[in-house]
Amino acid sequence: MPGTVVDDVELIDAGHGGGTPPPDGGDGDGDSHGSRRPFPRRAYFTALQLGLAAIVMFFMAMASSYIVRRGLGTDWQRTPIPPVLWFNTAVLLISSVTIIVARKKLASGEREAFQSLWWVTTGLGMLFLAGQIVAWRQLAAAGMLLATNPSSSFFYVLTAAHGAHLAGGIFFLFYVAFRPWRKSRISQETAAELASIYWHFMDGLWIFLLALLTLGR
Repeated sequence: MPGTVVDDVELIDAGHGGGTPPPDGGDGDGDSHGSRRPFPRRAYFTALQLGLAAIVMFFMAMASSYIVRRGLGTDWQRTPIPPVLWFNTAVLLISSVTIIVARKKLASGEREAFQSLWWVTTGLGMLFLAGQIVAWRQLAAAGMLLATNPSSSFFYVLTAAHGAHLAGGIFFLFYVAFRPWRKSRISQETAAELASIYWHFMDGLWIFLLALLTLGR
């Protein structure tokens, strides 16, 4: 009947074709950026803790080997401590202070001050690595090379291993400075906190190694 047909058309129009409404948040173009969700903060910190635990086990194994080897045989000779190591230590301690202040600036919204202090921390880290190279040269000038005796071998290996891990920390600092955070699943504040924890760990590890090389030689 004509009236019935008209009523059916009106019902179909009111229901937008009578089909199921399209899902929210997508237009079918395959762009999944809007559906990306940030990872929980706990996941990042758990991953960092596992990484630091592995580093601790590695250096504890090296330190144990150092102590055991020192008590074996008569070929162990005292390795002089290059004077520049004390300067390097001061540089690393200062860098831990600057990274703390940088994070406080970031938390208070002072991003320009944060960037400046972050770059100071990065520069101090690179200065520390340069100072370690100077220390190796001073040691070589004193006649203590990698293969001179077991003590000097451990000195080079331990300081080089620490330097390699600190270089990883410097890469982390660059990441925090240059990462485009608007499209990231992690905030800059969280990344800066993770980097600072790693940096302080490298600082404490160096103090331990310096005490081992100084008092255990």
